[in-house]
Amino acid sequence: MKSRVAVCLFLCALPAVCADWNPKLAAEYLDARQKEWFEWPKANAGAKPCISCHTSVTYLMARPALRKALGESGPTAYESGLLKSLTDRVEKREPAAAASLGVESVLAALLVGSEQALDRMWALQIKEGDAKGSWHWFSLNDDPWEMPESNFYGATLAAMALAGAPAEYRERPAVKERAAELTAFLRSGQAGQPLHNRVMLLLASKKMPEVLTADARRSVVEALWQRQQADGGWTMASLGPFKVQEGAPRQEGSNGYATALVAYVMGQTEPGNPKLKKAQGWLRTHQNEAGYWAAVSMNKVYPAGSMESKFMNDAATAFATMALLESGK
Repeated sequence: MKSRVAVCLFLCALPAVCADWNPKLAAEYLDARQKEWFEWPKANAGAKPCISCHTSVTYLMARPALRKALGESGPTAYESGLLKSLTDRVEKREPAAAASLGVESVLAALLVGSEQALDRMWALQIKEGDAKGSWHWFSLNDDPWEMPESNFYGATLAAMALAGAPAEYRERPAVKERAAELTAFLRSGQAGQPLHNRVMLLLASKKMPEVLTADARRSVVEALWQRQQADGGWTMASLGPFKVQEGAPRQEGSNGYATALVAYVMGQTEPGNPKLKKAQGWLRTHQNEAGYWAAVSMNKVYPAGSMESKFMNDAATAFATMALLESGK
């Protein structure tokens, strides 16, 4: 009897395990997906492995929080492997106009955070034209991360990378000049962006408030609450407008990725809002038995069980765990 009580007390010490979601199952799902990713040939071409927005970036954002919640002693082999993949390519600088270099320079600055990675990011920043202040980004007709407007999304990640740099680094004249160009790009380019990208800007403004005026911030927040569904979630379409993808699966009702992303960002923005509690409630009741939150591709129907068919599940699960762990603090 005493041993059973001890086990129960231990589990109740983990955020929300005794409620209606399970961080351990979420971690197991995310780790298993990284195992598949590290073995998947398409993820191991030029980079070994490549760092994808849906599966890798979200994993590196969420896994440290899960590690802390679960009392784990150190990073997983997958965290270390992904960071090594980014670090090994920090010195690659040509051709400067390649989208792949723009993307990986921003991700290395955000996730590795070394001075060398930050300097490389600035070296690849676009210095003229309408895109001045941003980075070359993938435009592959794939929502929500690889569209023509996705360099704005990338610039929000660059702002987060800068915000995480030491104060001494941020105060350097050359860095301040580059940061000013980044800020100008973000402030001038908001109007034409899907709400999804403006949500990411709202997240970036938490630590870099100058990228978002008070009026613009209020506009994003109001738009999000207006589009919340009666069940507490958000549809993917509500974070648009997105281009209609003819081959995409039909989506109805609240979406795991959209709800998780918004709940996480609004948890940083308006943590006391009752509407947020409703969103968190939706997340608590939508983790499935395999540990993940379901979401489907916005672009095409993939074969059941394929690597691609689970990409949106990966992103949804990472943001859901961060949102719920934050709510449990």
